[in-house]
Amino acid sequence: MSLPPRSRTVIALGSAQTLAWGSTYYLPAILAVPMARDLGVSTGWVFGAFSAALLVSAVLGPLAGRRIDRYGGRDVLALSNLVFAAGLALLGLAEGPAGLAAGWLVLGLGMSMGLYEAAFATLAGIYGRGARGAITGITLLAGFASTVCWPITAALEAEFGWRAACFAWAAAHLLLGLPLNRLLLPAGSRPPPRPAATAATATAAPKPFRWSLPSTTMLLLAFVFAVTWFSSTAMAAHLPRLLQEAGATPAAAIAAAALVGPAQVGARALEYVLLQRFHPLLSAKLAAVAHPIGAAGLLFLGAPAAAFFTLLHGAGNGILTIAKGTLPLAIFGPADYGLRQGLLMVPARFGQAGAPFLFALAIEDWGAWAVLLTAFLGLAAFAALFLLTPATRTEQV
Repeated sequence: MSLPPRSRTVIALGSAQTLAWGSTYYLPAILAVPMARDLGVSTGWVFGAFSAALLVSAVLGPLAGRRIDRYGGRDVLALSNLVFAAGLALLGLAEGPAGLAAGWLVLGLGMSMGLYEAAFATLAGIYGRGARGAITGITLLAGFASTVCWPITAALEAEFGWRAACFAWAAAHLLLGLPLNRLLLPAGSRPPPRPAATAATATAAPKPFRWSLPSTTMLLLAFVFAVTWFSSTAMAAHLPRLLQEAGATPAAAIAAAALVGPAQVGARALEYVLLQRFHPLLSAKLAAVAHPIGAAGLLFLGAPAAAFFTLLHGAGNGILTIAKGTLPLAIFGPADYGLRQGLLMVPARFGQAGAPFLFALAIEDWGAWAVLLTAFLGLAAFAALFLLTPATRTEQV
């Protein structure tokens, strides 16, 4: 029995996103140490090159989004697989710092056109305002990226070395990711033309995006995404250490940190089953406040609350990933969605690039109390979301 077209699209795109995230964003966690050792650089240098890749994706993301708005996402996503393969091959061939930097910069180009922003824009082009369920669906699948890809990367590195792991992921993009994006996504993956305005609809029709000073709504959304992605990246880099600073043993800290993935997927399933009935602002508010609540438990209860904190952080992070796609869609609609996504994610990518370093400094100075920094940012995002309302309309933008 063949799958319905919508289900086929979600499965194909979700699988391709799992590969894209697992072979790029989650790669340094496993390969940074062997890369640094073999190339004679520090692990900090490897993570610095990774941060540079995030900055490249921030700068080029709006251009990729604009391309998707005009021509659809299928070809852009397929091109990203070729770029990812090239970047991973360059990493595998690197003989020194320059080669390593070149590989990561090419991967940054691929990330600008091949991660969630491009996938969400593609779905908005196919389904319009009805894309919320599809967006949730691909994040459900790609939520397992670290769970699936970290063990694969670790096994490849242990058996064949880090270079072979890079080459294997490059081959996966050519043999799996490229066919998934190019052959299984609908050809017409772009928004329909705008209807001509009439006297009755001129005031209600969405306005086309124009390059101008950002609106209050855009600034608020950009702020929410920037601070929450800062916290997400900081926790991804330092969660086990933070839990140990709170009093957990190394084994307990790792066990608790491993709950982030299941918590993310569980929260996304809740969004899909229950929260879809409500405006995505409700989901975003609940998600933004989850991390501060968990942080309060960790600070006042210490190690016994490690799992509590991890579960709440993971659940909030899982839903905020969806909100990053659904909030702009609900507020602005599908027109110019790709460009808006790219612009909204520029501050978030810069925040991601600096988060591991800045939070490391906070832990050095404050120990477990460093979590107050991310808790405060979560509360600030929660407050910013209250300045938006379900009635916010494009003409206010």
